Amino acid sequence: MTIDAAAHASAPPPRPSVLVGDDGLARCGWATSDAEYLRYHDEEWGRPLHDERALFEKLSLEGFQAGLSWITILRRRPAFRAAFAGFDIATVAAFTDADVERLLADERIIRHRGKITATIGNARTTLALGESLADLIWGFAPAPRPAPLRTLAEVPAITPESTALSKELRSRGYRFVGPTTMYALMQSSGLVNDHVAGCHRAPAPA
Repeated sequence: MTIDAAAHASAPPPRPSVLVGDDGLARCGWATSDAEYLRYHDEEWGRPLHDERALFEKLSLEGFQAGLSWITILRRRPAFRAAFAGFDIATVAAFTDADVERLLADERIIRHRGKITATIGNARTTLALGESLADLIWGFAPAPRPAPLRTLAEVPAITPESTALSKELRSRGYRFVGPTTMYALMQSSGLVNDHVAGCHRAPAPA
């Protein structure tokens, strides 16, 4: 997930880096009161993910998120899972032109032909990798930071590692895997922990 642009905006009023919820827990300022955002922040974002299918799902959904807010994707994730057979890689790889048309007619998901065909193509590429997608992605994990970031303004949108991962995936045939999208994948899959200081999920200083 890329943190919404409003989190980085300089126009007043700035979004606080940490907010305390009704439950008394301090969270990153982008985690609004929306129940799905709170759950995602607490249970998924920044937690290491190594499962092959789950990583393919995150890779696919990050691609669909490009140009949209992440909450839009989260709210539609059950529909995406139903439409894409639970993101089972072999099943998605076997999708046909008829499936593309079916998906384009499905109002529950993001009906973008390029993103739909990229997801199917990426599944086929994953099957042909000859290695684990998880191992490939995690091979670009940066070293842990010595201390948590202090503010949302310090959270990067792109890093050398996400740029390198993007370049590698593109060379393998993946699509919709730009450096910003890949940094969002790193955040959502726990290759980095960008919970800021003061958040109850912030990493302990090394």
